[in-house]
Amino acid sequence: MSKGILKEIQKKKSLGIKSLAVLVDPDHSSLKNFEHTIELANECKVDYFFIGGSLLIQDRMDECIKFIRETSNIPIVLFPGNNYQIHANADAILLLSLISGRNPDYLIGKHVESSMRLFASKLEIISTAYLLIDGQNSNTAAYISQTLPIPANKPEIALATAMAGQLLNMQMIYLDAGSGAKIPVPQNMIEKLQAYIKVPIIVGGGLRDTDSVHQSLQAGADLVVIGNALEENPKWIKRFSEVVHQFSPLQVKKK
Repeated sequence: MSKGILKEIQKKKSLGIKSLAVLVDPDHSSLKNFEHTIELANECKVDYFFIGGSLLIQDRMDECIKFIRETSNIPIVLFPGNNYQIHANADAILLLSLISGRNPDYLIGKHVESSMRLFASKLEIISTAYLLIDGQNSNTAAYISQTLPIPANKPEIALATAMAGQLLNMQMIYLDAGSGAKIPVPQNMIEKLQAYIKVPIIVGGGLRDTDSVHQSLQAGADLVVIGNALEENPKWIKRFSEVVHQFSPLQVKKK
């Protein structure tokens, strides 16, 4: 299993190298489509698989992780919506604190409940400040956590919230417009954070085409997360991967 995922992302940030994560919701992944997705991810050198969802109806996480292990060497990072989405066979877990909301359960409560289990595991624990951004669509994470997302036209609120996370020594910032978002995290919001935030910035939700991915990376995202778009058409992995790899310093020099 891979270790040192956080250090790898931090090093890439320092070098200006961008990363791509494929988000897999075990509820939405049939093995037939999933096998094709993994094959394409391997071929296109996807950096990470993020595994999880706001609400898992079926207990298919074990099956999902096992299948990845058998067919890929891409690191597996848990992106948990609740305490039940902790799996020892993953490489790392984003320990999310929903700092854009004021629900104590998702700020610290769930963390207390799972802390000893996480401590006893071999997972790499990555403390992550999680900010929900309004993507102009019903947001499952906002509904489950009973919190309001940050308005898309309020980048100053997002910056102040992210800065609080950085000052609390959280190791990464995750801006999420939510699954099925009609619009992604606004470019000017990412740019505002990039000017002040020193830790890696993850951006996900609503990234349905190459233009939105390019704009997010150009604005300052260090890692983009693609989910729904690939459930609809796994072949888009190649296009998204090409956009991400364009930001490699070596590729920039060649141009």
